[in-house]
Amino acid sequence: MSEVCVGVSIYFTTTIEKQRRHVLSQYCAYLYSCTFLCWSDLATGPQHFPPSASLFFFKNCRLMFSCSCHVLQESLLSSASGYSNYRGILNWCVVMLVLSNARLFLENIIKYGILVDPIQVVSLFLKDPYSWPAACLIIGVYYFFNSLLILSKHLGTISKTTGLIFHVFNLMSLLIFPSVTVLSVNSMTPVGGVLSLGVYTVLFLKLYSYQDTNRWCREIRKAKAKRLTRSYSCPSVSQSNGSAVHSHVSYPGNLTHRDMYYFVFAPTLCYQLNFPRSPRIRVRFLMRRLFEMWMVPTIQNSMKPFQEMDFSRMVERLLKLAVPNHLIWLIFFYWFFHSSMNFVAELLQFGDREFYRDWWNSETVTYFWANWNIPVHKWCLRHFYKPMMRKGVNKFLAQTAVFLVSAFFHEYLVSVPLKMFRLWAFMGMMAQVPLAWFVGRFLNGIYGNAAVWISLIIGQPVAVLMYVHDYYVIHYASSK
Repeated sequence: MSEVCVGVSIYFTTTIEKQRRHVLSQYCAYLYSCTFLCWSDLATGPQHFPPSASLFFFKNCRLMFSCSCHVLQESLLSSASGYSNYRGILNWCVVMLVLSNARLFLENIIKYGILVDPIQVVSLFLKDPYSWPAACLIIGVYYFFNSLLILSKHLGTISKTTGLIFHVFNLMSLLIFPSVTVLSVNSMTPVGGVLSLGVYTVLFLKLYSYQDTNRWCREIRKAKAKRLTRSYSCPSVSQSNGSAVHSHVSYPGNLTHRDMYYFVFAPTLCYQLNFPRSPRIRVRFLMRRLFEMWMVPTIQNSMKPFQEMDFSRMVERLLKLAVPNHLIWLIFFYWFFHSSMNFVAELLQFGDREFYRDWWNSETVTYFWANWNIPVHKWCLRHFYKPMMRKGVNKFLAQTAVFLVSAFFHEYLVSVPLKMFRLWAFMGMMAQVPLAWFVGRFLNGIYGNAAVWISLIIGQPVAVLMYVHDYYVIHYASSK
């Protein structure tokens, strides 16, 4: 039987080899004939090759060249390939992140149990609703923007100096009044203090823009202009998403409670008479909640190394806390700047949805701060940076002044609710100035982007954790 198989194999091999040689000989003969015909065409005119020979050639060419499988091309991950669809890798990162943190989540539940009881938190809020100092403080913001609206309506009957004094007093009260309340009320929690001061700070920036824009309108109105020009405002309604579905408003027709309330709740800090509006409200609800429980045991375990000033253990704990802190910061960014602000914009039909840009691709520190929080960036650019530049202030000094104002508000929003002043947030923000110079001068491309990410993962979370550590140390030591 084996001899038969060997014989059959030899027969087929010999037959295939004969066919291959026959095809090659026919192909060579055809090439020779083609060469001959080409030369004969030049001498005696065109000659026609038999159709049967052409058909034979093309069939055999397809047979011979079907074995070619290589072309000139770059590897997919090379920059020269032009490939940019890395969605699968992004999904892989998300899966790895979920799996790694799920392990930590289960490990902490097994080791420490449930540290945050949702039922207890809800019962704490429902226990005595009349003793919520943060809620009462937030409700009080009505009097400040209502006072500014009344003042703006009566600027024609009072002098310009008197109006300016009232406006400055109103803005200063927005910063001083909540600070004094948070520091003096013992029942005010740090979370409630942060929320209250955050609301008052946002309202401070909004009312500053409201007064500034109306002042520009009055100046233009005095110059016989009938509406706000583009140099002082954002794009008009006709340039917005869709056609103009709301009536055009001109000064002083904008000085109404309806217009004021819309601006107060709109997801922007820069006021203008006519905001871009979407044609309709789309039914959409975006709300996600994530519970990060592994940080509480780590913070409690980090108290002892910090108090003993064990440098190696201190660095180890800081790095251990920095990663989950940074993840919570990313979750907050997505929840606030994407989900919440888009949700509010959809309810109010607010057309300008550019709340952030591609800050994750930042190759310089300056690019990051200009693109991660567009509402604040627009406010600083419109009401602080450009006015300073128009007055002849140096560009570097103007940028430093913007960082100085930002550092003040960062410290204001952290130190006052915690009722302790350490200046970690202020120094962290001011450290961005030399860091921006260093990264912009010596690091480019992926190295600059890596430096920005390191500053986000290590710099900002560590500054926050220093406050958390000091707060826990003070209260932990006092309880002992």
